[in-house]
Amino acid sequence: MTLLLVWCAVALGLAPGAAGAAAWRQLAPGVAYRSFETTAARGTVRVHLLSVDLRHAGVEVDLLYPGVVAARSPLSRLADARGAVAGVNGDFFHLSETQHPGVEATGAPVGPAVAGGLDLKAAVPRGQRFGPALPPGTGTREVFGVGTDRRARMDRLVLDGSVDAPEGSFPLGGLNQYALPVGSVGAYTAAWGGASRQRAVCGTDTDRAAPCSTETYEVTVRGDRVVAVADAPGRGPVARDTEVLVGREAGARRLRALAVGDRVKVRHRLVAEDSRVPYRFAVGGHPLLRDGTPLSGLDRVTSAVRTAAAVTDDGRGMLLMALDGSPGLRSGMTLAEVAELLAAEGARDGFGLDGGGSSTLVARAAGEASVTVRNHPSGGVERPVPNGVGVFSRG
Repeated sequence: MTLLLVWCAVALGLAPGAAGAAAWRQLAPGVAYRSFETTAARGTVRVHLLSVDLRHAGVEVDLLYPGVVAARSPLSRLADARGAVAGVNGDFFHLSETQHPGVEATGAPVGPAVAGGLDLKAAVPRGQRFGPALPPGTGTREVFGVGTDRRARMDRLVLDGSVDAPEGSFPLGGLNQYALPVGSVGAYTAAWGGASRQRAVCGTDTDRAAPCSTETYEVTVRGDRVVAVADAPGRGPVARDTEVLVGREAGARRLRALAVGDRVKVRHRLVAEDSRVPYRFAVGGHPLLRDGTPLSGLDRVTSAVRTAAAVTDDGRGMLLMALDGSPGLRSGMTLAEVAELLAAEGARDGFGLDGGGSSTLVARAAGEASVTVRNHPSGGVERPVPNGVGVFSRG
């Protein structure tokens, strides 16, 4: 298999040292950048790469986001606001809402998100996802990130949550999500933002375009007490000491049993399914490469501008990649080609992030006050995104 991958990489011009490869340029201690042109199935592409050494004590990686889940901002603005040295865009997201007239698009990402050790949100149901078809065997709970052990890894983050009410306990089906599973109750915190929660009860677990539920209920909990109820999901910021519970179908019926003044305890956390190591930072997307081998069934037909992340050096390093979207170079790569490129660059595991007009890589060299966009976004300008992978160097 290793020989086959090397042969494929050479054939595609992706092997280390291939024509067009360039030397790494250090941006800061533990962080380097390079770009090069190579040949993919549908033409020449320019690859932009960041190398991150997590063994360097001053290097950190964290989620870039606008401060709330349901909001978007250009990656360069997010990076400069946090003082990041470099970064790439992150998860696929709720970009538009054409299926349900009158319901606003939230801009919220699809998968789980963790920033600075804080669990921001869980994953929407698979059928509610925005973005290209997922590789076989993967789902919306997949994440790429860095654990509290400072190792990069891929895993799945599962919501472990419950609501303790006077009539008994029941499971929590969502956390700050633009779409809730049918029959569930979801929790919304200050991390959600001020966007409407109406979209959460639209569509089904298998059909994003299905009508909005007609059986809904909302309960506001503050200080472990119910302080307000409503027949439909609302909008507006959620106070720091408050959680809003939104229910649909069976979940709505559970919430209707609550009354103002009832004592209610809401619990939620995200659990790494395989490693069980808590994440310091995590972003959603989908796997492309495991143990140096591209996933079986990856798309080998559809070429597009792509963004990806990868694990190197047994989790002690990572690569962040974005393709160029400038005219003449925007033919892009298939998912299979991206996986092969990451393997050729020494990656053990690879992870696909949002692409197309979202693909952006920013960086700043020593002495520069702000980052610059190193690739050319395919839309001509930066697309506002809900999150990104930020790289920091304090050394």
